[in-house]
Amino acid sequence: MATIHRQATTLALAHALSAAERGLAVIPLSRTKLPALRSPHRDDPDPDPTSPPCHGECGRFGHGVYDASTDPRRIRALFAAAPWATGYGIACGLDPHRLIGIDLDTKSGTDSSAALRELALRHLFTIPETVVVLTPSGGRHLWLTGPPDVVVPNSASRLAPGIDIRGAGGYLVGPGSRTEHGVYGTAPGTAQLAPAPCPRELLRLLTPPPRTHHRAPPVTGQHGQGLVQFVLAAHEGQRNTRLFWAACRAYENGIGPELTTALVEAAVRTGLTEREARSTIASASRMTFPRPGPPENGTTPRTARP
Repeated sequence: MATIHRQATTLALAHALSAAERGLAVIPLSRTKLPALRSPHRDDPDPDPTSPPCHGECGRFGHGVYDASTDPRRIRALFAAAPWATGYGIACGLDPHRLIGIDLDTKSGTDSSAALRELALRHLFTIPETVVVLTPSGGRHLWLTGPPDVVVPNSASRLAPGIDIRGAGGYLVGPGSRTEHGVYGTAPGTAQLAPAPCPRELLRLLTPPPRTHHRAPPVTGQHGQGLVQFVLAAHEGQRNTRLFWAACRAYENGIGPELTTALVEAAVRTGLTEREARSTIASASRMTFPRPGPPENGTTPRTARP
C-alpha cells in the first residue's frame, strides 16, 4: 500500500510539473481534493478579524491556492513537504491563462449539461472546443480563459443547479490526480487543446453586479464590518470555518441577529449557498447564544465541513 501511495505521489508531481510547463500554477492536493498542506496559522491564538488574512507573506507553505506556482523548484518543494499528496490543483484566475472552470456536477441529481445548453440557447452563446476534464463521479470540468480586466468569483449552483464556477481564489483538480473516488483525466481529443476564451455572453453571467448593497447594518458598527470582511476574504477550504468563527464572535458580542443578513451575503459571495450559510450561522447561534464565551467543557464546537 505504501508503494502504491508513493507511486501516486510521484505521478501527481509529474503531472503538476507538466501543467506548470503550460503556464498553469499548481499546488499539491490530498485524496480528499483539499490542499495537502495545512495552514501554518491554524494554531494562532485569537486571530484578529480586522487584520487581512495571510496569503503566504509569512514565507511558509500551507496557504492553499495562494501557494500555487509554475516554478519547478517551488513545486518540488511543495510536494516534498506533502509526501501524502496524490493529486494537484490548478489555480484559477492567474496569468497568463486566467483560467475559469465550469464544473458540471452529477451528484446533485440534476442534468447540469442540459442546464448549460439551455443557458447557451437563452443567452445566445456556444461553448467552444476546449480542455475537458472528466471526474470520477461522471462530471466534467470545462476550462475557459478570461480577460485580464475581469475577475470571475467562485460560485456554487448560482448559474444553474449543478453548475459550479471556479474563478479567482479557486482551483480545479488537475487531470492525472488520484482521489479517494478515482482518477481525473482529460476527455479524448482535448488534452492538447489550449483553454478557449470564455464567450462574452457567458462571461457576463459569471460576473456579479457591482457591490453596492453588501454593507453590514449600521447597528453592527466597525466590529461587525470587520467580521463581514473576514468572511469575504475566505477561499475554498475556509468558507464554512471562517463563517462559523465570525458568527460566533457576532453572537458573543450581541450583534448576531443584526449581522446575519450581511454574513449570509458575504458567504454567498465566497461560493456557499444561502442555505449552507444560514445553517452554519444557526449552528454558531446555538453554540454561543445567549451564553458568551467558549463551551463550559472546553471543547471546540464542530463546524460544518467546507
